[in-house]
Order: sequence, then C-alpha cells, then structure tokens
Amino acid sequence: MKKNFYSLTSAIRWKRFSNLNFATFKSMHKSISIGVLSIATLLSADLKAQVQPDSESTELNYQLQDIEVTSERVPLTFSVAPRLVTVMTKEDVSAASAQSINDLLEYAVGVDVRQRGEMGVQSDISVRGGTFDQITILLNGINITSPHTGHLSVDFPVSMDEIERVEVLEGPAARLFGTSAFNGAINIVTKCDTSSHVAGHLFGGSYGYGGGEMSANLTTKKVHQQISGGFRRADGDQENSDFKQTKFFYQGNLSNSSVNVDWQTGVSNQDYGANTFYSAAYPNQWESTTKWITSVKAETNSRLHFVPAIYWNRSKDHFQLIRDTHKGENFHQCDVYGVNLGAWIETKVGKTAFGAEMRSENIISTNLGKETSDSVAVRGVDDIFYTKKDGRDNISYYAEHTFLLKKWTLSLGAMAHKVTNLNTKMKVYPGVDVAFRPNDYWKISASWNMAMRLPTFTDLYYKSPTNEGNVGLKPEETSAIDFGARYRNRGVESSVALFYHHGKNMIDWVMYSADDIFHSAAFELDNKGFEFNAAFLGREIFGEKCPVRKVSFGYAHIYQEREDDVEIYKSNYALEYLRNKISASLETRVVKRLNATLSLRYQDRNGSYIKYDENHKSTGMLVDYEPYTLVDLKLSWDANKWSIYAIANNLFNVSYYDLGNIPQPGIWLKAGAKFKLP
Repeated sequence: MKKNFYSLTSAIRWKRFSNLNFATFKSMHKSISIGVLSIATLLSADLKAQVQPDSESTELNYQLQDIEVTSERVPLTFSVAPRLVTVMTKEDVSAASAQSINDLLEYAVGVDVRQRGEMGVQSDISVRGGTFDQITILLNGINITSPHTGHLSVDFPVSMDEIERVEVLEGPAARLFGTSAFNGAINIVTKCDTSSHVAGHLFGGSYGYGGGEMSANLTTKKVHQQISGGFRRADGDQENSDFKQTKFFYQGNLSNSSVNVDWQTGVSNQDYGANTFYSAAYPNQWESTTKWITSVKAETNSRLHFVPAIYWNRSKDHFQLIRDTHKGENFHQCDVYGVNLGAWIETKVGKTAFGAEMRSENIISTNLGKETSDSVAVRGVDDIFYTKKDGRDNISYYAEHTFLLKKWTLSLGAMAHKVTNLNTKMKVYPGVDVAFRPNDYWKISASWNMAMRLPTFTDLYYKSPTNEGNVGLKPEETSAIDFGARYRNRGVESSVALFYHHGKNMIDWVMYSADDIFHSAAFELDNKGFEFNAAFLGREIFGEKCPVRKVSFGYAHIYQEREDDVEIYKSNYALEYLRNKISASLETRVVKRLNATLSLRYQDRNGSYIKYDENHKSTGMLVDYEPYTLVDLKLSWDANKWSIYAIANNLFNVSYYDLGNIPQPGIWLKAGAKFKLP
C-alpha cells in the first residue's frame, strides 16, 4: 500500500494533455508531468517514482511525479493538500494475495473488513472503529452506498483486474461526499486503457473454486471505452457456504479541449448459502443480491469549472431463513437517484468550490417501510407482493474556500443538509483543514470536521423473531479532530495519524439482557486512536535490478468509550471494533520473472459473541473474540502479455472468526493465468 506524495524537484506542469503540436515546444530539455483532474475522485494520477541519470552530473536526479488530490472540494496538489489520503496503487493490487476488492481492503491497516464468506460474499467494511453504515463507498467518484443496509454497499460490479487504484480517506468527509461519509470514504478507481486490446483471466482452486473474466477496450483519438464481465463459483469450505457471482461493467470517456465526460454502467449478482450468517440458530440460510449502477459525470475546461454528475443505483435482495422454503423470506428493492451540480474557480485569493446535490432514496419491501395500499408484485415470483415502502429526499448545499500560502494551506467549508419529507430543519456541518510544510519532505496537518448519517431503512424498520428496528432513531452526528504527519524521501515513506471522534445518537444493534432480542438503539460514543505506516521502496534507491520492490508495515490502535449510563448485555456492531491491527508485507523478485508477495495480518477485536453448540442451540455464554494472525503467499511468473500465479490464503490454516459463530476458511489454494492481446 502506497501513500501518495509530491515532487522533490521542480518541473514544468501541464494541467492536461491537449494533443496540440505547439505544446511540445515547452517540453524541450525539461522534466514534464501531466495531470488531469477529476473533481469527483480523490486522486487524478498514478503514483510512480523514477531514478534517472542527470545529463549534467554523474549523480542521480530523483524525481517524484506531482499529483493533484481532491481531499477537499477544490483540486490541490498533494504537496499543499491539508488531508492525508492512503492509496493502493495498481502495482499494490497486482501484487496482493487477493481475488476480490473486499479481500484487498483487508491489507489496509486503517480498514476493518468483517467477512461472512470468501471472495466478497457478504462483507462489512468500516474505517477507524466505525460501522459498515458509516462509510461512503464510491466507484470512480460516484456514490454507490446503499441506504437499505451497509451490508450491500460493497457488492462491486468490477473485478480486481479492472482496478487502477483504491483510495481511502479516513475521518468525516461530509463536506466532500455528503452525509453517508460519516467516518470516511473508499473510492474504487477503474482502468480505462488508452490502447485497444482484449484481456482474459482463468482461475480455479480449493473447494470447487473456479471461473473466468474477459475484458475488451476500444480506443479512438477522443473516446475510450472498456467492457468487462466475469463469473466465479465455489462449493465453499463448509456445508451451505457455496456461492455464484456474475459481474458486468462498461465505462467510457470523451475528452476534448472544452469538456471531459465519463460514463459507466454495471451489474453484479451473487447467490450464496448463508450458513449462520445472520443467526447461528439457522445454518441453512440463503440469499441472492443484485446491484445495478449507472452514472454520467463531466467537467468543463473553462475558467469557471462546472462539474455536474447524475447517477442511479438499484439493489435487490432476496433472503430465505431456511433455504428453498418461504420461512423468514424477505424481498427488498432499493432505488437511489442523485444529481450533483458543482463548480470551482481559481482566483488570486485561492480556490473556491460551491454546489448542490439532490439524492432521493426509496425502498419497496415485504419487511421494511410503512404499510402501503398500492402493493407491487415481486417480479419473477408468484403471489408475493411488496407491501411496504418508504423514501426520503436529501438536499445538500456546500461551499468551500482554500487559501494557498508558501508553507501553509488553509481550507474552510461547510455542508448544509435537509431531508425534505421528514420536515426537519436544515442543519450545517462545517469543517477546517490546515497543513504546514516546513520543507520538501515533511507535511504536518490538522483538521476538525462535523458530519451526520441518516439511519438506514434496516435500522428503522427491520423486524424478525431476533431483531427489532426503531422508527424513532435520530441521525448520527460526529465532531472529529485529526492530526497527521508525513515524511517522504527517496526510498522511504512514513506517516502517523491521531484522531478523536465524539459521536451522538450512534446507532447499534444491542441486547439488554441474555434472553433479549437485538434492538436498534442509539448512544453517545468517544472514539480515539492512532495509526502508523512505513514503507521501504528498494528500487527507488537501487534501481530496477533491486529484488525488493517494497517492504511495508502498518499498525493501528483504537479505544472506544460510551458516554451514557445505559447498560447493555451485548453490542452487535459498534463496540466490536479492532483494538489492534498490524499489516505487513514483502514484495520481491525471486528470479528473473518470478515475483513473490508475503503478507501478514494480525487482528485483535474488542467484543464478544454468544456461543452456539454443534446443534445450533445457544449456550447463553459470551465468548470474547480471540486475536489471530494470518499469512498469505502469492507467487507469479510475469511476462509482458501474460502471467501465471498461485496463491495460498491463510497459509498456516488458522481457525478464526470475524463475526461470532461464522468460521472463516482455513488454507485456500488458488491458481490462475492472465493474458492480454495485442
């Protein structure tokens, strides 16, 4: 995992590639970096370093590319941006011992991924001790977070092979991404290559695992288009843990001197045996989820940059408490429509951004929402109707100004938010970010931000023999202070972050006694901790012949404390955070084309779970989560147009739990081959 950084030597910078003949005159005998900003994404360029001979000296002239980031509403190069962004580059993605985005994120030390199944089958992803509902998930800068439940937010329509990079912004980001960015944001940026080609990927492994993926790119002078699709399946490592996954994704880009337009559409579908996923009393659960996403966004190249975006997301969920029966059966369909009208301008006093967003969230269900007289038939199912529904319209206005000084950056902004059909008053959530740069190698930053999150439809309405929602829940609110420092020099990068978040109306599912059911409740919560990352990049010092590409180490510690006096027996999510996490890796070349990645992950989770016996009966005993250490190994033989690889996940066959009574797989062997034509 790589932290983005900044130029250590001066160079001419072009804001975009114009493809005009006269433009090349400016590059003669100069070092050039080209950056194209997309306001909706956290970063606009890949992270690379190069070591090259200086024509006028025998010494090496080392240069890092200049990079523009949008950790604020306005575009800023990383050297002046006041917030820290963690990036997993395409090299990190390629080297990782993972075959799904969900598995990949487990290697980020500030991210908590609680898996119920392998390969991204029902994962909960959070940052900095928050819950899976307190984070915004974006695909190419477009919000695909589900207001139904965060369980479904990470059903991605793209595969690992389509990823250009993964960006993690930790801490409240409501000023940037709206209300759902309560505790942070994760942005998945996909590839759209500049040359036409066809690529393929075949794979298989233990427990009946197998499948394949294909992609094709068609590029003309101004338009880039890419389409991909794939299928994978497995029998699972235990009874009723089988799954089937299908993905399809299409994206395009049109760029000229006046405007840059990006569009995308995709669908993901997965059917899986949900052994004890939601209740250990029922080992034979089953679920099927489908997600569609469609969006178009643009940015003009005028002095006043207009940045409009429009999107639609739909998710459908079919759940059976006992597989192939109607017992405990639920159907849900959730639609989200959004329009964002933004703009930014640069003046002598800095950069200013402003705009508005409208987001409509709607659900029809057999379980969630208010009773409705105009029921809708569930498509493809006889005699079953959506009898409940609910919806809400969110309107947000935002404004931000950034002052740029020689060694300082100061950014001030706010988001005003209102839920129209709840008759609530408009509330303002401000923020301040500041960075000090004493020299080219150090950056010290601090920020204070407020944010809010609306309860999901599941928080409000879900009802079952073991769960009861609460329609009286108020929006969660947080006030957060963050401090950070980063050092970047040739072959070495490190960072440290400290944070304190005070939350009000924090939502969790809790039991008040041993014989109680889970209730959707709220309380005050203090969340504090720190994170440290360091990496050694051998080839930046010794050149491409160095066998070690990267050695990395990260450690995160979190401590939470409730601020109210209400006693609870058990928390299901909010208080089951990672107290300690270590993530370390070694990426090296063994021989000529044989590369290896050895990864280690240690996790120590707070909280406990009610132990069930082998007959799926509750013992009434609370069992603390045990810390565990996992080791993964990947070997790959990499040529220019093809590669073959072998992966061993959980190399030492460790028994462990991410969620109570849901055992995770032991050692899982996988292998595959990739090719690209021409």
